[in-house]
Amino acid sequence: MSLPVISGERAVRAFLRAGWTRDRQVGSHVVLVKPGNPAALSIPLHRELAPGTLRALIRAAGMSVQRFQDYS
Repeated sequence: MSLPVISGERAVRAFLRAGWTRDRQVGSHVVLVKPGNPAALSIPLHRELAPGTLRALIRAAGMSVQRFQDYS
């Protein structure tokens, strides 16, 4: 399945809808956490996320691309 081309802010909103919470912001990166998930997502607030970066974030969140698209 192909990845959508989205901004960092839109990715943050999608992960928030999926149950992640905003923990902190360090420079241009927002860090999201979720209880029960050992990973923390560090999302760069770029105008357009690179496909590999987005795929790595989705994988770290334990989601499929289709499920991520449902939230975005």
